[in-house]
Amino acid sequence: MNTISVIVPIYNAEKYLSKCIESLIHQSYRALQIILVNDGSTDNSLTIAQDYAAQDARIAIYSQTNRGQAAARNNGLQYANGEWIAFVDADDYLDTDCYAQLMQHIAHNDCVQMGYRRMSTDGKIIEEKCPRYFYQFTSPCMRLYRRDLFTKHQLTFPEGMIYEDVIFSLDFWATNPTFINLPYTGYNYTFNPLSTTAKRNRTREKELFRVLHKKLRHTHSFKLWCITLLTIIRLKLHFMRYE
Repeated sequence: MNTISVIVPIYNAEKYLSKCIESLIHQSYRALQIILVNDGSTDNSLTIAQDYAAQDARIAIYSQTNRGQAAARNNGLQYANGEWIAFVDADDYLDTDCYAQLMQHIAHNDCVQMGYRRMSTDGKIIEEKCPRYFYQFTSPCMRLYRRDLFTKHQLTFPEGMIYEDVIFSLDFWATNPTFINLPYTGYNYTFNPLSTTAKRNRTREKELFRVLHKKLRHTHSFKLWCITLLTIIRLKLHFMRYE
């Protein structure tokens, strides 16, 4: 049975972490390596993680000084030994059959992509989306990746920026992976109005678009140029909603 290495970066997530870990250990697909990366949490997150690790041998905990989500994911990738890679944020959770559904479609594919529910902190569904096309979502959490892609193309998350998911996704798409979009929703994204990405940071937004425009100027692939341009337009429209 193929193993999935699930990487969970954790920073001060004590309010949500138990639900996240519970959703992993109770997956109907059992062949999991659960990698919890404590990113210098100052609350009870590490204690919660250690309690679960004592109960389930599939859980491994790695700690680092606070360096951000990208660094935590990169740290987790160093310990991943499964044939497949998945990412889950510490304040999110999965449906019980999530990985069982995705693993049915791995043949001949480098990536399997699903939809997500955007949930309020009190558990109500705000919206539900399934991917209409492969390049629609920039979050890595709605995908299952063949690990060979990371080693072959040296894929990592750019550190030191808030919107690292966008740049990572462009680097991933540049590998020209084989993929399938599923009309299935198994990921529950908890919208936390106090989170880093929920607050506008115009300086970081400018930095993101500077990096995107640089990629646009230097790409030699017309397909990737179009994908990058589409991503820029979508992000511009997204940020305009908060003007």
